[in-house]
Amino acid sequence: MTEAVLRLSGVEKGYKIGRPGEVRVLRGACVSIAAGEVVGLVAPSGAGKSTLLHIAGLLDTPDAGQVEICGQDLTRAADSARTAVRRGLVGFVYQFHHLLPEFSAAENIVLPQLANGVSMAAASARADDLLAAVGLSARKAHRPAELSGGEQQRVAFCRALANSPRLLLADEPTGNLDPDTSDRVFDTLMGLVRDTGMAALIATHNPLLAARMDRRVRLENGVLVPA
Repeated sequence: MTEAVLRLSGVEKGYKIGRPGEVRVLRGACVSIAAGEVVGLVAPSGAGKSTLLHIAGLLDTPDAGQVEICGQDLTRAADSARTAVRRGLVGFVYQFHHLLPEFSAAENIVLPQLANGVSMAAASARADDLLAAVGLSARKAHRPAELSGGEQQRVAFCRALANSPRLLLADEPTGNLDPDTSDRVFDTLMGLVRDTGMAALIATHNPLLAARMDRRVRLENGVLVPA
């Protein structure tokens, strides 16, 4: 059996809202995702899917439960260890691309590699390869403001894959695109994921996109159930 790239076990998370109450967002959420598997995360707005993705990507810590990435229990790991794993093993894609506006498309892909200790030459070559894979070689010198929404999101995918992560987390990655552009961008994302064999957890409101993933889980009352 293939070892899980991501395993969440009994994850709990709550937030203090006013006084004296607390909102429990996650109530024992569990999921395991293997290499090469694409899992769709479906949930209504406010159900906690972003919280779940932030915990899975080590941007937040659970109140209880366990977070494992590539067999490492990182639930209570030191900040330095969590940062190293985020840089080297995890890629993020958000609904809004969050590209750095003062840098070109290629530079936005080069920068996370430099932060991970890759040489400029290797980082530039990797950026060129990724941009070619998504059909944006001719746009590599353009800044985000000079790109369409779909092009910006494709650059964001390339940035997420720059350090060859084992795990991709995506939060509504096509949610701000029109349906036709959304389909094209999603096709690009799925092609990149399939080619690299990484594990992916992709949150989406779109049932047609979710149906194209290997399986789906739904967040209901803080628990993940098959969808």
